[in-house]
Amino acid sequence: MGEESETAMASPDRNLTQKIAKILNETRTSYATHNRKLKELATIRSKLSSSESESSSSVHQFSSVFFKTLTPLFVAAQRRTAAAERVVRFAAEFACLRSNSDGDSDCDEFLEEFLKFLVVGSVAANRNARFRACQIISEIILRLPDEVEVADELWDDVIDCMMLRVRDKVPVIRTFAVRSLSRFVNDPENSDILDLLLEVLPLEQNPEVRKTIVLSLPPSNATTQAIIDCTLDVNESVRKAAYSVLANKVPLQSLSIKLRTTILQRGLADRAVNVSAECLKLMKEQWLSNSCGGDPIEFLKYLDVETYESVAESALEVLLSEGLIMPTDDKSIQQYIFSADGEARDESTCSAPSIQLMEPEIALYWRIICRKLHKSAQAKGSDAATAMGAEAAVYAAEASDANDLLERILPATVSDYVDLVKAHIEAGPNHHFASRQLLLLGTMLDFSDAMLHKTASSFVQELLHRPFEQELDEDGNSIVIGDGINLGGDKDWAEAVSKLAKKVHAAPGEYEEVILVVVEEVARPCRERTADFLQWMHMLSLTSLLLENGKSLHSLQGKAIEPEEILHALLLPGAKHTHLDVQRIAIKGLGLFGLLEKKPSEELVRQLRTAFCRSPPPISIMACKALVDLGMWHSPTEVDKAMGQDLLSQFEDESIDFAPIDLSNAEEDMNFKMLDLLYARLESDDWRAFTESSENESVKATVGEGFAKLLLLGEKYPNLPASFYPFVLGKLIALYFSEESKEQLRFKQCLSVFFEHYASLSEKHKGYVSKAFVPLIRSMWPGIDGNTKSSTYVVSNQRKRAVQASRFILQMMQTPLYKKETRGEPESQFNKSPEDYIQPPRNCTEEGLAIRIAIEMLSFKEKKTAAEKAYVAALCKILGLLHLKPSDQNVTKLLKKLLSLLADSVCSEKELLKEVKPVLDHLKPLDACPSEELTQDQANSILETLGVSYNLEITATTTVPQTPAPCSTRPARSRRRARIEDTSSDEEEEGASPPPSAPNTLMTRSHRASKAVALAKIMASKVKMSNVDEDDEEEGASDVTADDSDESDE
Repeated sequence: MGEESETAMASPDRNLTQKIAKILNETRTSYATHNRKLKELATIRSKLSSSESESSSSVHQFSSVFFKTLTPLFVAAQRRTAAAERVVRFAAEFACLRSNSDGDSDCDEFLEEFLKFLVVGSVAANRNARFRACQIISEIILRLPDEVEVADELWDDVIDCMMLRVRDKVPVIRTFAVRSLSRFVNDPENSDILDLLLEVLPLEQNPEVRKTIVLSLPPSNATTQAIIDCTLDVNESVRKAAYSVLANKVPLQSLSIKLRTTILQRGLADRAVNVSAECLKLMKEQWLSNSCGGDPIEFLKYLDVETYESVAESALEVLLSEGLIMPTDDKSIQQYIFSADGEARDESTCSAPSIQLMEPEIALYWRIICRKLHKSAQAKGSDAATAMGAEAAVYAAEASDANDLLERILPATVSDYVDLVKAHIEAGPNHHFASRQLLLLGTMLDFSDAMLHKTASSFVQELLHRPFEQELDEDGNSIVIGDGINLGGDKDWAEAVSKLAKKVHAAPGEYEEVILVVVEEVARPCRERTADFLQWMHMLSLTSLLLENGKSLHSLQGKAIEPEEILHALLLPGAKHTHLDVQRIAIKGLGLFGLLEKKPSEELVRQLRTAFCRSPPPISIMACKALVDLGMWHSPTEVDKAMGQDLLSQFEDESIDFAPIDLSNAEEDMNFKMLDLLYARLESDDWRAFTESSENESVKATVGEGFAKLLLLGEKYPNLPASFYPFVLGKLIALYFSEESKEQLRFKQCLSVFFEHYASLSEKHKGYVSKAFVPLIRSMWPGIDGNTKSSTYVVSNQRKRAVQASRFILQMMQTPLYKKETRGEPESQFNKSPEDYIQPPRNCTEEGLAIRIAIEMLSFKEKKTAAEKAYVAALCKILGLLHLKPSDQNVTKLLKKLLSLLADSVCSEKELLKEVKPVLDHLKPLDACPSEELTQDQANSILETLGVSYNLEITATTTVPQTPAPCSTRPARSRRRARIEDTSSDEEEEGASPPPSAPNTLMTRSHRASKAVALAKIMASKVKMSNVDEDDEEEGASDVTADDSDESDE
């Protein structure tokens, strides 16, 4: 009876299972069947509930059967096929299904049962079970209507489980866990979810998970910076997602000006087209259209154009290129110029104008618009000149339209333009930016008319005579407003004045003549010693502006002031002035003057050296820049020759042990060469004393940047000693990893770019990197070479930095060289002989570096200190990371010999031996002929090539020929004598006995023939087999020539 009742109970479950399985199988085919199948499955559940007396038991029965039927989806380790994804989506849709009848309680109960089932599956050990559980949970959470009520305890369990899965080792599980939490992250009660996402975002390795996290973050002060940081992500899709979130979730007004400009600067310049297009969409649709009503001026006000001019300029150019902004007919610059009666001026108006001042955004807007039209008109005009027929007419019409629009926008006359700029200049510092923008508009005007040229020239004279602006401090002292170096206190202002002056005075030599006339006039009080420091600075700023834009000193001859007079009467006296600001701008002028000289003069170089050695930091920085520029332009050797005496240099010694130079000693610093003086600053330990200078620069960082430039262009200076390059390179790497340089962000960025390209430029550079390795790591390792020991914490940090430096150098060695483009006919590699394949020099390869490291490890005795053991162990690890190749068999044999000696010396130290053994085992198969021993001369030659001194004694052994010859029945030399010496009776007897020589002759011919065929296959030569046969016959004939002649003599 019991068995019959069990069978009766199992039969309905079996039927229910078959129905559910059939529905699930049918949902795999297409999403179009889901709505119908959802109704069928809901009908089955409702019928089961109506047939049962207790609704809860019926829902439980249905749920258990449904879960059992769905279980294979969790167990099977299958790929994410389309059929399985449809089943997952159907299950989630059914869990979220709400019925219009009174059966919502059944739906809620089933949903809770299903979530409990999925929570259990999400913590399973099986990877696929966790994946499917998290996937279905995420689908349910994202689809579930807001009115559905679920027990808070159950939601807490689901949230806790998903937060745990965010740290799962499987990326796809982490992705669905983040998706599940995205709906709860906006709730203030679930702040721990947001904290978790912000915590794992910078640590996440998978780009898809990072993208999902970014898309899930809500807009808030806590998340905005994290989203913006993702605009620098290495993955394109993550960057695009970041811009999408910024466009859809973050309003423009909630961002600071710095963040707005950062977003545009990164997005518009992004290397990926999809990312830049997403940034353009953000700027166009959200910021310009929605937030600014399509008004570009209002848009620029959100960017602070005075501080972030380049970003605003880029944004406007992109909007112009997309055709999103264009001036209307009723707007132009002319509307800011009124006549006395308040009406807009035109060319017929003669009364004095009344000027309405422009805001910075408006001035920048019109400058970019006019520049765009000016370039378009020029480009179309050039196209019209080169085209023909109808095409030329079209281009000409487009150029004419652009010129007409530009003419309508710009001031009607040059006088109006001058009055407009003057009004803004006289308005004070608050309109300085607008004044500069209007100055640049002058480069688009036409000054060919004599009257217009006179008006513009008079305005240029006023600009050049305009002194530095100043203000008084609390003590009544005058303080210069601006940088105190460039004309007007601003480099951009000086550049704008120079461009306008060049446009007005475009004739050859006219620009230089005009500025020199002003310089001569301004310099009179300076020569008469009646000028104050402001007049000196004004005169020197004009001189620097002239030298900066001058092509040569020859173009300055015959003008108001001769070049020699500029040097001796203006620049050198200014460099010796008592005021430090005057000295700094004079030093800049000296550097510019030296660049225009054919050879640097002695007075100029001596003054720059003096200023570098014994001046305050701001002046020393300027002198350093000038010396480096002179060295790169004329070469360091020419700069040293200018001193007119023999100078000392510590770089000329191969084993450099740099002795400190006292730069405060006037006699000592003049006896050393320029590079030695610069390096003395690099050796100084004080960074902070110089960080108060402009732009947070320091003398040490400036010298380091200068040396990086010299190393990068080292091939242009063949007279520099070879020891200079690895020595300075090692110092720069040490500074890059030093603790003190952390605050020097600009310096570290410069070195980062330098190291990225240096090793890839040439094999010589790799040789310098290899040579710098051992001395650098030895000097950085604590407890080696007299390095002072400190606390355990400090020693640990020093070792970490040394290891980082060693791996960094290894990375530079393994960086491939840049491909050099060669002109000429391409030569097939099959037509090259083996001699044509030139191996890289030994000191440039990783094998050469391995020999240096091995010799360094052998230099330590058997009884090592703790610091020495750690040092040798670190070198062993680097040795194991090298990619050794069998390029040079002698190098391989030498390295194997050195490592064998090293293994013998550390046989008692298991840890070191454990590191050496794998490298030695790796070398054994690389040795093609292990039976051949390396000779002493070969070893010495390799060590000499590497510049390494090591006393390696190799015992002489019998050398085995590389290609063993077959045994012969007669001596090999007898045949050679038969061809060279006169015929003798012994040779006649030898020639008359052919049986012993026959096998040798046949074997020799066979060996030669096979060798010829092998070479022919390797070199892919087109030599025919007939030629090979002829060569063999000729060789065979030559072998028996002596015998035949002997027989004929007989």
